[in-house]
Amino acid sequence: MKKVNKFLSAGILSLALIACTTNPITGRKTLQLANNQEIAAAALQQYHQAISAAKVISGTTASKSVQNVGLRLKNAANNYYRGIGREADIADYQWEFNLLDDKQINAWCMPGGKVAVYTGILPITKTDTGMAVVLGHEISHALAGHGNERISQAMVAQYGGAILGSTISNAQLAQIFQQAYPIGAQVALLKYGRSQELEADEMGLYLMAMAGYDPREAYPFWQRMEAAATGNRTPEFLSTHPNPETRRADLEKHMAKALQYYQTAGGKI
Repeated sequence: MKKVNKFLSAGILSLALIACTTNPITGRKTLQLANNQEIAAAALQQYHQAISAAKVISGTTASKSVQNVGLRLKNAANNYYRGIGREADIADYQWEFNLLDDKQINAWCMPGGKVAVYTGILPITKTDTGMAVVLGHEISHALAGHGNERISQAMVAQYGGAILGSTISNAQLAQIFQQAYPIGAQVALLKYGRSQELEADEMGLYLMAMAGYDPREAYPFWQRMEAAATGNRTPEFLSTHPNPETRRADLEKHMAKALQYYQTAGGKI
């Protein structure tokens, strides 16, 4: 039995090395075993279910802000990936940006680029730049493949060495996805790990700067978000996020690089 376990462990380690993906913006390496096209297809189905159960707001100043900021961030990401020769990484993304009438303080981006912002977060975003903090963070989860990473972790945990022989069925993969993205009338998206949240903070900071939004405005946004968390319940948007001190230190660590992107985009330092 010990020999078998050693074999499986060695095999999984070898597979991990083959399936290791490097984030071109942060340099973080992650294990991504799942098929991105299959994840995107499953995400699209879940997205349609969520949207059909929600009230989508259009034609308002707030909804236009979500659209305009989202498009600027999308274009910034496309330009960056194109500039480093990795445009194929996000070529299949089908971006949509929606404002949903919901009091939850939340926002999300599904794998493949489907984005939703809840009206409950608008008093905290306040401006287009505040919106860029939120959307930059959520878009970064998708661009960094955090969904694939979490699903891959679940694949290894549940099926172990079975993945070596590619014996996981489509039904098993679908079950894992359902567990990761249990979307219903009340959206409860995948709970990312702390390292993924911190990476989304960093990557989102760079993206908003590339799009011409002052990354220094991330500080007051997170202060407002923290203030909202002092009420009766923690906003869903903060449910798995790092503590405020860790976030502030992390933002400070990455701010100089973000300001370089901002200056290149035409921002004033």
